Formats: sequence, C-alpha cells, structure tokens
Amino acid sequence: MSTVYDVTDWSVSGTSETVHTDIGLYINSILDDIRANQSTQSDNPGAVIYIPPGDYILRTRVLIDLSYITIKGSGHGFFSSSIRYNAGDTSGWAEIWPGSSRILVDNTDGQAEAFLVYRSQAPRISSVQFRDFCLDGVSFGSDENSYTNGKVGLRFQSDTDACLIEGMGFVYLEDGIIAHNVDAMRVHNNFITECGGCLHMTGSGQATLVTANLMGAGYNKHTIFAEGHKGLLVEGNNIFPRGADSVYFLDCDQSAITGNRLHAFYPGMVVLEGSGRGNLVTANHFLREDEPFDPLKPYDNGRDDLFGLIHVAGEEHFIQGNYLRFDASPVATPTPTLILVRSGSGHTVSSNHVSCSTAGFNAVLLDASVNNVRVLLTGHSGNFTSYAPGSEYAFLGLPPLGTHRDL
Repeated sequence: MSTVYDVTDWSVSGTSETVHTDIGLYINSILDDIRANQSTQSDNPGAVIYIPPGDYILRTRVLIDLSYITIKGSGHGFFSSSIRYNAGDTSGWAEIWPGSSRILVDNTDGQAEAFLVYRSQAPRISSVQFRDFCLDGVSFGSDENSYTNGKVGLRFQSDTDACLIEGMGFVYLEDGIIAHNVDAMRVHNNFITECGGCLHMTGSGQATLVTANLMGAGYNKHTIFAEGHKGLLVEGNNIFPRGADSVYFLDCDQSAITGNRLHAFYPGMVVLEGSGRGNLVTANHFLREDEPFDPLKPYDNGRDDLFGLIHVAGEEHFIQGNYLRFDASPVATPTPTLILVRSGSGHTVSSNHVSCSTAGFNAVLLDASVNNVRVLLTGHSGNFTSYAPGSEYAFLGLPPLGTHRDL
C-alpha cells in the first residue's frame, strides 16, 4: 500500500489529459487509490500527495473526503500579478508569472473552488494539510483590478478538525480560503494577497490560529473574517491594503487580535461586530493612509471616517496598547475617529498611542447607547467625545507634559 504519491509519476487511463493539463483529474484519481487501499476503520493512515515544481492547470475540482491527507509542493511561488498587469512593457523582466509548485486554477468543470474538503459521513474530517504550493487564479478578466473571477482556492464545506494551511501562495483568486465550521485550524506562514478576499471563516469554530501570514485583499471583501468563533487567535500577521477591513469579528467570543501590523486605505480596519464578548485587541500597529494607485483611487469600502480604525460593538472587549496612526484625507468628515465604541457595555480602552495628521480628531468616540465603559490614557480630553451619559463611562486622559504626580 502506497502512502506517498508524486503526481508526475501517476497515470490515469482513458483520458488524453496529462498532469500538466488537468492536475485536478490526477489528484482525484490518487484519492480514489487511497480510498481503495485504506477502506477499513483500522487501516487508514492517510497519504502525502507531492507536487514537484512546475506549472499545472486545474480544470477539475479536487474533492477531499478523507482525513490525514497532505497535499504539498516545493514552495509558495508567489509573484505579484497586479504589478505585472499594471506595469506596461515587461519584455525585459526576468520572470512574469508565479513559480515553484504552481497550480493555475481554470475550473472549466463549472465548480468555483480548486479544492473542496467535504463529506457527509461521520466523523468530521481531521488533519487535512495543504503545504508549500501556489494557487493562481491567473486573471480577473477584462478588468484586472476588479478582484472578481468566481474562483476559490480552498473551501472547507463540512465540519473539520485540526486542519493545516502552511507555506501556501494564493494570488488572483476571488477568494483564497473559505472555511465553514472549522475547529482548531492552523493558518500559518502563508502569502495570501491580490485576492478579492483572503480568509473567510463562517458558521462557527473554536481554537483556531491565524499566525505569521502576509495578507492583502481587494476593496470589496474582508482580509480576515471570522463568524461565531471562540478562542480564535489572530497574531503576528502583516496585513496590507486594500481589504474592506483587516480583521472582522462577527459574534466572536474570548478571542484575540494581537501583535499584528495593519495597513489600510479605508476606515474600519478592525471591526468587532454583533454580540461577541470578551475579545482582546492589543499591541497592534495601525496605519491608515490614502490610496496611492491611480487606477484604484475611485474605489473604497463605503465607510466614512467616523466609523473608526477600530469599531467596537458587543460586550466586555479590551482594547489596549495599540499604536494608531491616521495619515490620510478624511472620508466624509472633517473629524476622523480612531476608536469608535458604538454599542455594548463593559469595554475598556486603555493606553493606546494615537496620532493623526489632521488638526482635529477623535481618539475615542463613545456612542449614546454604550454603558459601563472605561477610557484610560488614550488621547487627551480634547480628543475624546462621548454621546453617552457621564454616569455610564469613566475617562482619564493623558496628563500634560510637566505633570509630576500620582494618578
């Protein structure tokens, strides 16, 4: 029984396709072989499917309904297609396409995703790994800056546990990763950029790690989106423009956004929305600037700068020790807001460094519906605005220079 497969050594009968003209057909055939040879509950160790460096067109969606499957290549091979498409004459360039183990997502079978992880049989799928290869959507059609082509790199559609995505490259896909009802997933050290959306985790989940990735989505979708998650850790990522937001939590509890570098062209970089409780946003670096690229200046995410760089709803969130820099032309308001506490109770905003290129700005703004909120050492009193009754919040501003006393 083989447990290690090289796609270039595999043959499929009854087709004129080669592994380079439809790698999806070949990987599905390998998975058929794994099913045939690991057909009992007690004898299913899984397998490794290796993709050597080279270009492979994918015309047939790969369906993974087995646990313990690893699909791996020899490098994420990322190359900026956006720079190439907008550069003009590239005839003198040394290379113009992504490389290493590169899958060109063609999807002529009518399916959106290149890889689908799904089964209806119990138990849930466990320990599927995608490592060290590139999923390239190739083109966004007639408008290469549209971020739309209907292509999805990886979709986890049924419940999964302990899956890993590491060392991957995703480029020019409408969605890089869509994961539904995932527990203990690890998304680590990937390059997911120039995609419409990077990582969308829907439904619910727990104990997932999103760490040390480089990400940048399009203007019309999220970079990192999480719904109904508990114990999610988003840490140490470098998130660059131009996603509609950098991190969006919807109804997430007891999760953390820590130690990330966040750079955006639009308001609403971190959004805590819905009924989530007890999330931590700390030690992140926020930079909001204007879009510098002429072809994309007409686009935005539809928000004005009263929305805040950090937008807070829910209960008992803790916003501490972040660096927030606003260096842009405010959208639809002369007074941009850096942290908007829109609703909820029990929030603490403490010891955040704030900086703004405009003369007037709100370091923190409390909406009228909030209660039991504490704002400590985040801007001066002149940069604090509250529409909530004074009995519903406490404010301690930065002391002026020359003040030497115990607080």
